[in-house]
Amino acid sequence: MTGDKILYSPWRIDYILSEKDKSCIFCLKDKVSKDEDSFIPYRSTHCFVILNIYPYNNGHIMVVPYKHVSCLSDLTAEEILDLFATVQLSERIIKKAFNPEGLNIGINIGKAAGAGIEEHLHVHLLPRWSGDTNFMTTVGGMRVIPEAFNQTYAKLKDLYKSEIH
Repeated sequence: MTGDKILYSPWRIDYILSEKDKSCIFCLKDKVSKDEDSFIPYRSTHCFVILNIYPYNNGHIMVVPYKHVSCLSDLTAEEILDLFATVQLSERIIKKAFNPEGLNIGINIGKAAGAGIEEHLHVHLLPRWSGDTNFMTTVGGMRVIPEAFNQTYAKLKDLYKSEIH
């Protein structure tokens, strides 16, 4: 392999070698005792915010209802209101934390729509910058995340705390 360049990402081995639980990852995260272990910076009445640990960009978060449903029509009006109030709050938090040039907010319902976890509804919030899809993504099929998850978590947790209180 002389002359070949290697991209070293040792954190991926834990996921590769781990036993894959058939349970819903969001339902499991909902029941953790320490939010920082699951990167949950904020909890509301009917939903919680979690960092995407396989993000498209730094600061990629998801708002997840506690109720295990696959589509919006399975939530009550109160749950919908809380979900989207938390999305709105999260939009403000992301703008303060990362100063993005844009923001994608989306829900993928069903596998054909791109849902990676189709059995449990979640809303993606993805900060965007001009040029954030660069040669690493297009040629190397990899993404560069410039900040450690624990640093992103701490930054977001502090901002949610200050925004609510």
